[in-house]
Amino acid sequence: MLNNVPREFIVFAGLLAVPAVAGLPSQPKPAPVKKNDPRLSRLREFFEARARPLRNLEADFVAAADHNGLDWRLLPSISIVESGGGRDYRNNNIFGWNSGNDSFPSIRAAIHTIAAKLGTSKLYRNKDLDQILKTYNSRPEYAVRVKAIMLTIGAQDMAAAIAALN
Repeated sequence: MLNNVPREFIVFAGLLAVPAVAGLPSQPKPAPVKKNDPRLSRLREFFEARARPLRNLEADFVAAADHNGLDWRLLPSISIVESGGGRDYRNNNIFGWNSGNDSFPSIRAAIHTIAAKLGTSKLYRNKDLDQILKTYNSRPEYAVRVKAIMLTIGAQDMAAAIAALN
């Protein structure tokens, strides 16, 4: 005991503090993506060809983007530039967030956390794609690379196909 406080209480209090320290957003869980959403199959094909470590996370990328008002191709493209699509990273930080210094409990948590930051933080919210990318990395060639990958993934406006799901 430390100052008459049981050790179990100290451990329990420490466990409660972990999410706050990790900087995880406290927001509602994104709505699930319908299995026949064409963005899922497009991302699956893209990841299979270029970013195999990220396959099976397609629904997380799409749900996180939808929930935070982001282009569905943005985070996968940033992950390609920053970590080779999950091939070279540390601490589950496939986005190079905070110069690669931040860590996340899982890649799935990183996807949802970074989507929330890009969609809701003061630095990024209400910005268009070019402004988001300039804030993320100010080098002009960075935005060019990310946008080129976004075009490789597919068209932004798959609204007709998505509307047909409803």
